[in-house]
Amino acid sequence: MLRREFITAMGAAIAVPFDRASAQQRPRRIGVLISLAETDPEGQRWVEALLHGLDALGWKPGANLQVDIRYGNSNNDRIQEVARQLVAEQPDVLEVTTTPGTAAVLRATQTIPIIFSTVSDPVGAGFVKSLPRPGGNATGFINIEASMGGKWLQLLKEVAPQITRVTMLFNPKTAPQGEYYQRAVESAAGPLAIETKVALISDMSAIEAEMIATRVAGGGMVILPDTYTLTFRDRVVALANREGLPTIYPFAPFADSGGLISYGIDLPDLQRRAAGYVDAVLKGAKPSDLPVQLPTKFELVVNLKTAQTLNMKVPPSLIAIADKIIE
Repeated sequence: MLRREFITAMGAAIAVPFDRASAQQRPRRIGVLISLAETDPEGQRWVEALLHGLDALGWKPGANLQVDIRYGNSNNDRIQEVARQLVAEQPDVLEVTTTPGTAAVLRATQTIPIIFSTVSDPVGAGFVKSLPRPGGNATGFINIEASMGGKWLQLLKEVAPQITRVTMLFNPKTAPQGEYYQRAVESAAGPLAIETKVALISDMSAIEAEMIATRVAGGGMVILPDTYTLTFRDRVVALANREGLPTIYPFAPFADSGGLISYGIDLPDLQRRAAGYVDAVLKGAKPSDLPVQLPTKFELVVNLKTAQTLNMKVPPSLIAIADKIIE
């Protein structure tokens, strides 16, 4: 079944009135906040993965579960608005994606259990007291460890050994955790003889200007995890390719959109895993007793078609270890 068809079918099931003949108790209720747009295929994959995970654990929308899904459109004002709407519905548990989304629901409630995913630094952001002992009403799944910064530089250097400087690009409004990765990239840059620059952007014109400046300087670019650049990944990738920039991206959807290379976690996998924590809470567990979990599934995607267009040669050793090759 196609993703859109599956989500449509599940959405229809969500709207079905509860059948008391099929169960003895009221259906449990969860609120879901997806920070991307409803029309974004990646956001649809996140929803699909969560619903599949819940279904596998016996939670059937329309039978024993009611699911309210809202989308934030990668806009902080919109995210805060839908967070308040979801909290007002008083669900049994909230499942939320990204750092801005988690911050929004925690501002709206300190009592409803929250399961987050695609969050980079929950301790630094103040969402939990520690990873093993969250201590509050929120727990969940970390997006990427800070040590990924070194891996991004290493991979970029393999594809473009000539670069001696790198620009790190992110929008601080939609990626407040950007400094978390910035420090890791800077620590890894010294041994690789790479100078680093931070580019704080807020719109596409700023991204274009930074890419032109990086191209003029003969550098490469690291796109840090950020819902803004993920939302506008087609345009971000097109600009990088237009400028001929060696660029590494944090998630596979960028490479699928034509990006040169990506390395990061399987984002839908976090949603599948989040379903397990939602299940645990619905069965009586407290978020404070559920440790924040690290990522377990990573993807290296190499776009050979783009490499050829940019006249870049990808080493056979890198192709050999790639999880996905786009030709």
